[in-house]
This record gives sequence, C-alpha cells and structure tokens, in this order.
Amino acid sequence: MAKYLTFKVWLLIIALILSLLSIFGMPPSFFQKGVLITSVEVNSTAFDSGLRQNQIILQIDNQKIKNIEDFSNIINQRFPSSNDQKLSIKTKDSEYILFSNSSPEIIVQNIPKTKIKLGLDLVGGARALVRAENKTLTSAEINDLVSITNNRLNEFGLTDLKVVPVYDLSGNHLMLIEIAGATPKDLQKLVSEQGKFEAKIGDEVVFIGGNRDIASVGRDAQTARIESCDRIEQGYNCRFSFAITLSGDSAQRHADITRNLSVNETPQGRYLSKNLDLYLDDKLVDTLLISEDLKGRLTTQIAISGSATGTTNEEAYQNAVDDMKQLQTILITGSLPYKLEIVKLDNISPTLGKDFVKLILLAGLASIVGVSLVIFIRYRKIKASLFLLITSFSEIIIILGIASIIDWNLDLPSIAGILATIGTGIDQQIVILDEARHQVLLSMKEKLKRAFSIILGAYFASVVSLIPLLWAGAGLLKGFAITTIIGISVGILITRPAFTDLVKHLEKE
Repeated sequence: MAKYLTFKVWLLIIALILSLLSIFGMPPSFFQKGVLITSVEVNSTAFDSGLRQNQIILQIDNQKIKNIEDFSNIINQRFPSSNDQKLSIKTKDSEYILFSNSSPEIIVQNIPKTKIKLGLDLVGGARALVRAENKTLTSAEINDLVSITNNRLNEFGLTDLKVVPVYDLSGNHLMLIEIAGATPKDLQKLVSEQGKFEAKIGDEVVFIGGNRDIASVGRDAQTARIESCDRIEQGYNCRFSFAITLSGDSAQRHADITRNLSVNETPQGRYLSKNLDLYLDDKLVDTLLISEDLKGRLTTQIAISGSATGTTNEEAYQNAVDDMKQLQTILITGSLPYKLEIVKLDNISPTLGKDFVKLILLAGLASIVGVSLVIFIRYRKIKASLFLLITSFSEIIIILGIASIIDWNLDLPSIAGILATIGTGIDQQIVILDEARHQVLLSMKEKLKRAFSIILGAYFASVVSLIPLLWAGAGLLKGFAITTIIGISVGILITRPAFTDLVKHLEKE
C-alpha cells in the first residue's frame, strides 16, 4: 500500500484533513452541547444583563441544556409568571443573572453540526431583486444604496441578512436582498417604502430623518414607550412616543420658524398657532401641538408620537411597537436615496429546500456508485473503482471545506455545481483510465501526460464558459458558477494528479 502514497497522493490526504477540520472545527462541533443565541432584543432584560448573539448557553438554573428542546422545556416551566423570576444562564464564557416576569427576549437554535453556511434556498425566507425606479444607477450609486439599505435593515434587528450589488449581462446595476425567516410580504414592506421623513411647521421643513438633523433617537425604556391602549369602534388603538435630540442647525430652524407664530388658547392649554406635522413618504402620520414656552426657543429635545390600531389589544400593542421601531429606524438612517422597485420577489420554503437537497445528494451518491460498478465491469479491477470513488468523494469534501473557509453560502445552484463537478471529474478519470490502457507504443508516463493535456484543455474551456454565469440572471447563478469553478480547479490541482499516480501504479501491477 505504501507504494501508492506518492507526493501527489499525500497532497490529496493533507487537503482532505484540512477540509474536514474547516468543516467540523476542532474540537468537532457535533460534540458540542447547548443552544446558540441567534438574536437578542435590544434594550431587553437579557441584553442589559450581557447576553449577546453567537453565545452558547450551556445551563439554565444549573440544569444542563443539550438542545433547543431542553431550553424550551425549562423556559416554559418558569414562565409566564406575574412575579419577577431569577434566572441564571451559564454560557461558555460567563454566567448571567436575569430578573424578569417574562421569558428572555432571545432567539436560539441548536448548535450547527458543521461550519458550512447554508443559503436561503435551504433555510427558508424571502429574496428580492431590486432596482431604482426610473433611474439607471452607476456602480458607485448601487454600492451606496447597498450600504444604506444594509444599515437600515440591520437597525430593524434582522439576522441572516444579505444585501449585495449584482449586475446582469446588459450591465444594469441591481440590489439583491435575502432575509432568512422572512416572508415576501415582510420584505416587500421593508424595501418598497423610501422612508422619507419630514417634520414641518406649515410648509417649512424643520428637520428630516438621518444624522444630519437628528443627533440621537431614544430607544430605551426611559425615552421610548407605549403610552396607552384604548378601545375604539374598530378594535383597539395604542399610542407610542419617544424622544429625539436635534442637531444645532435643526434646533435653530425650529426657533426661527416658531418665533413669528401667534399663541392660541385651547381647552388643553396655550399652544402656538401652527402644529408640528410629521410626514412619512409624503403622508401625514401625526400632528403635534407646540407649547407656548417653545416659541422662539432654541431646544434640541423633541418628543415624537404616533399610534397604531388592531382588532385585539395585543395586536394593537404589537403594531404600535413595530411602527415605533420603523419610525425610529428611519430617523436614525434617513431616507433611501431612490424610490425602489422590486423586479423579482421569491418565497423560499425551508422544508422544500431540505427535501430537495436530500434527493439531489441521494441521486449523486447513486450516480457515483453506479459509475464505479460500470468501471469495475469494464476494467475488471476493483481497485480502479475504489480509486474513482475515493477521488470523487474527496472532491466533494474539499469543495465543502473551501466553502466553509471562505464563508460561502451553499444554495441550490451551488449544490448543482457540486453535482456538475462530480460528473466532470468522473469523465476525466475515465479518460485517464482509457489512456492508461490504450494499446499505443508509448510509455505509461507519456500516456498519462496525453490524458492530462486533454483534461487541462477541457478545464480551461469550462472556466471560460462559466465566467458569464457570475452575472447572468443578475447574479442568481453565481453559486453554480463559483462552486463549479472551485470544484474543477480542485480536480486539476489535487484530485486528478493523485488519481493519475494511483492509476500509474495500478497499471504496473
């Protein structure tokens, strides 16, 4: 067996070991117990106590947490409760004590068994292909739009978010947004509104959303709250308010505009003759009375309010919370520079994705085994079939290892690329076997050299044909192109040379 362990075969073995380490980690992640925190609500008790995303919870109240079922059982036993509960949460790094009458506002999942990142096609969610309405964007403009959109969506506290610029074959610049766990309706709402916020007194703009006019936005319990929820004819109405701090220039504009306003006497008190009107995307969302003592006064503190309705008190309350967060986000990030248009909107089912992947992998495995049997029948050498199996599986492992190293998200096009790589690899290995057994008066070295020149020519032809797919369909086929290029490159540099050495020693026997 030692005679087969040439330098090229050792190179394959080393690549395999490094790939397995990058896929499973050291120590292997499938041995780890606990649950992974994927999201922590900002300004919640859990957040204030120090819990953060990507921490691993090992124990709750000295009870070991092995998986998400253990976590759910313990939390459900402790909550709901009308009294504050003391909760001890131990992570890999520290221990945190929470006092609350409701369950921790965190989202957890089982610890991934591998470091391979799965794309939206496999975990579910929504995908939108977006362009600016009535405007052709330059490369610099689309990059700015991606940056602003990414900041805005991150302010909403979304996880598993991907916002990237893409280009089609016509040279048009578009933006691709993928959000795991979201619905198309959610995504459409997030990107279809420009989010232009204006506060006006009469026809004069006092301030707009964004850091030019807004110094800070209150988001903690002291500066942002749901004030009241009242019964109305259609259901319930909940009102929210939060404080903002204006920049010096905005405060000066407010003082200059109010200085010339008259004062009106109302049953509620003395207020200026004009109100502070709040507009979102040119729609009036609220009107605030301006107290007499603010007339001509340079003030940086402003209270923003609004309301939301629902058929039940709980629905109205949640709608008010959501609307308040949206308004806070727009005030922080400012409006999008362009009105956006959704070109394509997809809903991805995680169940469908996983089932599809299983079928594809089973089909790929069956194909490899079937081809190995054909090789055995044709060449009557079990070692030839075994070497073909080993190199084919090695290619898959190395591709997955590289994907985990570069944080490449494996989606369905990527899996199709892996299958294409397997097919290409098998074809090339058959060429090597045929050339090695060809009845020509050439040395074994010359035969294999001729086989490799054929393979090398096919490799460059494949790479050239795959490059346009990086942009075709606005980049939606990028996963297929990149995975296939990685796979066939691994074949040329690592697995095919190793297979050639194995065949060379096999034919000598």
